[in-house]
Amino acid sequence: MPTFNLPSARKGLSVVALSLAGLVAAPAFAASTDPSETVRPAASLEGNFLSAYVAGAARDTAAATVFFREAIQDDPRNQELLERGFVAFLGNGSMNEAYRAAERLATRDPSNNLAQFALGVRDIRDKRYAEARAKINGNGRGRQADLTATLLTAWAYAGSKDGKRALAAVDRLKNERAFNQFREYHAALIADVVGNPVEAEKRFKAAYEGERNTLQVVDAYGRFLAKRGRRDEALAIYTTFDQALPRHPVVRSAIETLKAGKPLAPLVTTAQEGAAELLYGLGVVGNTQGDELTAIIYLRLGLDLDPNHGLALVTLGDVYERLKQYDRANEVFARVPKDSPVRASADITMGQNLEMLGRGAEAEGHLSRLMKERPQDVEVVVALGNVQRSRKQFTEAAETYSKAIELIGTPDRSQWLLFFYRGTSYERAKQWEKGEADLKKAMELVPDNLPQGKAQVLNYLAYSWVDQNLNIDDAFKMLTRAVELAPRDGMIIDSLGWAYFRMGRYDDAVRELEKAVELKAGDPVINDHLGDAYWRVGRTNEAKFQWNHAKDSNPEQEDLIKILKKIDNGMPDLKPADAKPVDFKPADVKPAEPKPADVKPEAEGEKQTPPT
Repeated sequence: MPTFNLPSARKGLSVVALSLAGLVAAPAFAASTDPSETVRPAASLEGNFLSAYVAGAARDTAAATVFFREAIQDDPRNQELLERGFVAFLGNGSMNEAYRAAERLATRDPSNNLAQFALGVRDIRDKRYAEARAKINGNGRGRQADLTATLLTAWAYAGSKDGKRALAAVDRLKNERAFNQFREYHAALIADVVGNPVEAEKRFKAAYEGERNTLQVVDAYGRFLAKRGRRDEALAIYTTFDQALPRHPVVRSAIETLKAGKPLAPLVTTAQEGAAELLYGLGVVGNTQGDELTAIIYLRLGLDLDPNHGLALVTLGDVYERLKQYDRANEVFARVPKDSPVRASADITMGQNLEMLGRGAEAEGHLSRLMKERPQDVEVVVALGNVQRSRKQFTEAAETYSKAIELIGTPDRSQWLLFFYRGTSYERAKQWEKGEADLKKAMELVPDNLPQGKAQVLNYLAYSWVDQNLNIDDAFKMLTRAVELAPRDGMIIDSLGWAYFRMGRYDDAVRELEKAVELKAGDPVINDHLGDAYWRVGRTNEAKFQWNHAKDSNPEQEDLIKILKKIDNGMPDLKPADAKPVDFKPADVKPAEPKPADVKPEAEGEKQTPPT
């Protein structure tokens, strides 16, 4: 979803980011927590410290919390241990433990920025606004210029009903152009909360004119106008957003509420909710920049102020998904209020995460229940089809996708994936005629401005033809085009190599298949294909090496049988009719040279099928 554009957002994150430096290691890997495993503390201080360090480095804050808690009990005067444990407690959402650790840290070292920051947030939560301002701004390091500290101070003034000082605090950021939208947005919210509608409208207009596709600004401004009785203006703002970025649940819910003549409550009504909205926005920035730990801490603090902030919960769940901690993500998604517009998408994501955790039967059951509750919800139906396809239930998946296609009626270009998914399901279910028709429909619908999507459709249809020795000439041209669109996609280059193999052009096949293996070394199909090509050019030892690699890469059972046979016996000699290459001379068509493009290699997944 669109969020605030802050080119210099690092400055806004400095309160947390600088304080985190050195507390938790930050390697480029993440842990996937298995909910069936119980984390138990080690028997020694050293063991707990090392285990906590490893868990913290992997962003597994739940495990880190267990180990740090035990280690701190064994060595309560260890400052470094307490600092690391404090960060783990915050990240895990163990707020009482985090605040207790912050109190101890602040007592020992009043200049500890993160501890003071957290305690200031707690003071806002508990309506101790003067104490909050003192903690947020009490370190004498010029932090008034910092976005987070300045706006939290403004919200603390708003909590004290001192609107004049609150807006003056916000306006200290006027020289920070990168923060213009944040500044005007929060000034508008503050003015509304303290009962200054004229100033609120002026600030809302400034924020809205600065960026009309920012969800928070649109939603807050629309609700402000609706509260003032200007429902038509509010509806126009939401409708404009919906036309630019269709079907966002928050916007669709607001439009439906306005059309029904029902009241639309303000987005923020208290200083606690306003501060939570600020921390949510900064959490989004951290998540967008890939700074997961900072994002988690901002979001946890924001949720301590407003536990029912639906978008903050969804964003925190998204962070855990990025870290591949799908069980933690589902714990967070389950907290999204039932009446929140984003609850429906959270429910769907929970089912998809169950599949990612290897709990496919639970995922299918979860989504099937959702489909019974919301039979007209196309996204639920598609999600169920995706899980069935991932579980290789291709006939059932095709039937489920058919229900979704019936619900949408006349398809537009945005529905190309639905036909692609159903087409691939039909193909895998050995219903080729239906699959071919759907793949052609997907080709018709896929927009030209989605090169990776167009390449996937071209590839799947053309590969299917090549694999059945059908339409080889057309398939070759389509695959050449697919490689031009996605020159770093190993699966697509494999398809082109296999087309050369089918045409009897074995040297060309080897060249392309070697490129494919370099890009996707662990794929059993590509290694099998390269083994076949090596055999045909007389490189029999290399062929057997590739077949063995394919065997060890978890191929489909029917493919494994064929691979084992080739390892033992090689490939049969070509018949005279097959020995001559296909006489195909494409006019000015040749494989594209790799070049920079806005595409990514296909994610790990089954052959030719996009990830769920």
